[in-house]
Amino acid sequence: MSDQVIETLMARFRDAGDAPALAFQGRVESFSWLVEQIDAVTAWLGEAGVKQGQTVMLTSDYTPKTVAILLCLIRFKAIIVPLLPATKKTLETVLPLVDVAHEIVVDPSGVAEIHSCPANPVRAPLISELRDRKAAGLVLFTSGSTGQPKGVVHDFSLLLEKFLTRRPALITINFLMFDHWGGLNTLLHGLSNLSLVVLPENRRPDYICGLIAAHGVELLPATPTFLNMLLLSKAWLNRDFSSLKIISYGAEPMPESTLRQLAIAFPGVDLRQTYGLIELGVLRAKSRDDGSLWVKLGGKGYEIRVVDDELQIKSPSAMLGYLNAPSPFTDDGYFMTGDKVEVDGDYFRILGRASDLINIGGDKVYPAEVESFLLTLDNVKDAAVYGESHPLMGKIVCADIVLVNPEPAAEARMRIKKACQNKIDRFKIPVKINFAEDSLTSGRLKKRRLHRGAN
Repeated sequence: MSDQVIETLMARFRDAGDAPALAFQGRVESFSWLVEQIDAVTAWLGEAGVKQGQTVMLTSDYTPKTVAILLCLIRFKAIIVPLLPATKKTLETVLPLVDVAHEIVVDPSGVAEIHSCPANPVRAPLISELRDRKAAGLVLFTSGSTGQPKGVVHDFSLLLEKFLTRRPALITINFLMFDHWGGLNTLLHGLSNLSLVVLPENRRPDYICGLIAAHGVELLPATPTFLNMLLLSKAWLNRDFSSLKIISYGAEPMPESTLRQLAIAFPGVDLRQTYGLIELGVLRAKSRDDGSLWVKLGGKGYEIRVVDDELQIKSPSAMLGYLNAPSPFTDDGYFMTGDKVEVDGDYFRILGRASDLINIGGDKVYPAEVESFLLTLDNVKDAAVYGESHPLMGKIVCADIVLVNPEPAAEARMRIKKACQNKIDRFKIPVKINFAEDSLTSGRLKKRRLHRGAN
């Protein structure tokens, strides 16, 4: 199937000719350029000894050259491990299981080098299974916020199949990360529909707003954390955002306050919730309306059920399994997402991860709900809520808060607790409030919540 997909895409690229394909560092490369690069890289990989079934680690962030190499590796039916350079050190204990034969390093200027790696006698059974399938493979890693990163092993051909179907072409900024499926899905979706894909060098609000205005971006896929930072920065003001049609959001719960502010700031833009997991791929999602967090999930081949308030999904593009962790699938093939949900007919409202839930003497607190309220308060830039052990209550609610402007901690703490009274349930009011300076553009504060809440 990966053969069919990549050759279908190559035919589309050739037919598109000089239409714009990739924008990066002020340059726009055409689909003809991409075809030429893919042909050149195919020869280069062959000369370097890359063979079908070998594992190739692609260490890079987005560049046009990186995109060409990624498509070539699919063509070679390689097992591809995309990694950001900064991530590699965190994976030292699990990477040997992947049995990497070659590493390709691409720098921001597009210069690529390939290095052979010594064979590793220790290999995960799933890697052998992929090689037996004679299909392109994909290995991604979870963030490891609450422990060692898990290696997620995919038969890439199952993920690629959906790109055979043409969808509307929208100029898209590839905001989501290169080493996660959300980012790769955005890239392949854009290219397969012959859209211009804008590759960012960083994810600061002012810079992203500049790219939207410069390239007439129509689709911005982003995280709620970034969108909150965007609202606070006001970086879109005095810029031409007339091209922007859709802001899609996912990867973490969206605070209702942020969604309301987005609707006010961008009244003509369609706000769409997405739902995807590194283990399953991205599901089709339809929000009840722009201002609603209720979403209908599914798509061809997906089956969904709720067991004990937890979402379970059977997916045609599900991973084969984890390299270094037990199977998360039920006996009848459903993936246990760990996401707690409310159900209203065909619609779901994602409350948060089951592992995030704080049990306060039997009362349940979802951090996202409290965070959403805290973000409505004056002078609050961002908030992360988590549980902390308590000898009597089991857990208490704590909050790390970033202020917009400096304020004496004691005064801010008193003001915030007073604002919570009569607005949220008493057991949900943070007992401890700490003040942090994290910018949250990388979600560092949210990751600290997950780590501390798991203790």
